[in-house]
Amino acid sequence: MRITMVGTGYVGLVTGTCFANLGNEVTCLDVDPVKIDKLKAGISPIYEPGLDEMIARNVKAGRLHFTVDKAAAYASAEIIFLCVGTPSDARGHADLKYVLAASGDIGDAIEAAGGETGGDPGERRAKIIVVKSTVPVGTNAKVREAIAAKTGKPFRMASNPEFLKEGAAITDFMKPDRVVVGVDDEHGTGGRMRDLYEPFVRNGHPIYVMDIPSAEMVKYAANAMLATKISFINEIAALCEAYGSNVDEVWRGMTSDARIGNKFLYPGLGYGGSCFPKDTLACVSMGSESATPTPLLQAVHDVNQRQREDFFAKIVKHFGGESNLRGKAFGVWGLAFKPGTDDVREAPAVTLIEKLLAAGATVKAHDPVAHETARELLGDRITYCDRPMDTARDADALLICTDWPEFKQPPLERLRETLAAPVIFDGRNLYKPAVMEEAGFTYVSVGRRAVNAPAAG
Repeated sequence: MRITMVGTGYVGLVTGTCFANLGNEVTCLDVDPVKIDKLKAGISPIYEPGLDEMIARNVKAGRLHFTVDKAAAYASAEIIFLCVGTPSDARGHADLKYVLAASGDIGDAIEAAGGETGGDPGERRAKIIVVKSTVPVGTNAKVREAIAAKTGKPFRMASNPEFLKEGAAITDFMKPDRVVVGVDDEHGTGGRMRDLYEPFVRNGHPIYVMDIPSAEMVKYAANAMLATKISFINEIAALCEAYGSNVDEVWRGMTSDARIGNKFLYPGLGYGGSCFPKDTLACVSMGSESATPTPLLQAVHDVNQRQREDFFAKIVKHFGGESNLRGKAFGVWGLAFKPGTDDVREAPAVTLIEKLLAAGATVKAHDPVAHETARELLGDRITYCDRPMDTARDADALLICTDWPEFKQPPLERLRETLAAPVIFDGRNLYKPAVMEEAGFTYVSVGRRAVNAPAAG
């Protein structure tokens, strides 16, 4: 099929590249000429394992194209995917200006091109406009209105929420556990969308075709549920600390219940990134706008934000007050909100670093891939180190904010000697308290007892 992706951000670029990899002819459209020139040169604007190689392979094969020419991108496309950004404010209200602007452009293109694709008149079919961006329920109707305001020619609408985990996006797309499509016409539009996705679900996983409002809601419901599980286990971890329980043991006993399972139930610094915070607040916002209270989801968000505050409070307590952080040096392992990505949006590390800097501390940090994206937020207010041990050198304490694999088995004796003081605040529970106690560290984690370095001599 001939496909156009509108937007070359995370979703648009991964989706378009994967479609091309199965033989479709894909054009990726963006308004940023610098980004497009880099993509044409094989330089991806995002870090995602395996994506660079897949882009290069499909560009070379002539199946994947990049352009800023809207007319050319829309003219012959059978299916157009809207993958533009939908930034939200602090209350979760989504800004649809980019979605609606692109919709108007598509309407102009449909009017100019006649609205249909295919050579023989008998084979011509209306273009399908697919909203791939995560948008509030009702957005597809607004997109339809924006396009219809520009053309009276036929077109079809579909909602197709994405379920891509950063760091595993290619596998998620190529081998999805489900595909969700919302349409008004289950046999016509729904059939064409099934044909597009059928090669990806030969593992037997389902394609769910449903009405558009339900498909729009699926993504929010899924992410809100996962966010709820993270906030739940963090609240349990806080109770464990208060009563002397070990959250690791509680986790083992709880998750052995098949009704509960163990996915997304790991205590830590809370969720971050571009999806869970935005989508949870979007549900709260939708509830407010429809006079349907969502106190549970508001609490999920509040617990998540408090998790960072509580962890910073542990640092303050160790040093005897926030004023005593002035002049202290801290090392930070991990800047991305999770391993496998360079995404620092809503990352706990950024929140903690901002608090340390505001208190007058200095910070050195290491992340395997996220230095440049972190620099966009933090600038040169911190020092970026190429190696973890350089981050720890002469630091008064080490903070672990992202559970990258290379942080899981450090040489503890060398680490203790490198630090100015053997103090670790572990926001990802990478180590066993008993091991850290025996190794001579003051070690503070989440939902488990803190251990102190033994007195000298």
